[in-house]
Amino acid sequence: MRALAGLLVLALAMLAVPAGAQELRIEIDLSEQEMTVVEGGLATHVWPVSTARAGKCTPLGTFTPYRLERMHYSTLYDNAPMPWSIFFSGNYAIHGTTAVDRLGTPASAGCVRLEPGNARLLFDAVQETGFEQTRIVITP
Repeated sequence: MRALAGLLVLALAMLAVPAGAQELRIEIDLSEQEMTVVEGGLATHVWPVSTARAGKCTPLGTFTPYRLERMHYSTLYDNAPMPWSIFFSGNYAIHGTTAVDRLGTPASAGCVRLEPGNARLLFDAVQETGFEQTRIVITP
């Protein structure tokens, strides 16, 4: 019985999630041009975004971010500034934009654009939560 109790304690310890490591879910709805940020199961932010314009595409699916850059300059689009970049699939990233008047409409070459202040909040949340606990879900 003592061995069983020890195994139970060990199993519960392995399932425990450290404080601050709760899941961060970034839901991007292309048809609505909207992002919902879900932290620990609660929607904390809803923001307009710009995704791929006609002739371009934003990838669909579920992704885990793999790189953060406070300031990235596009090597594909004339050194365009991409502040608070969260890379999630190849050259695709969520990042801030200077074209805030276009938010809420398809306008990018495929990245997900946000108002820079919101991009920084999201960047900080991903950095705090960690890549493995962050999911980016993009739906049509």
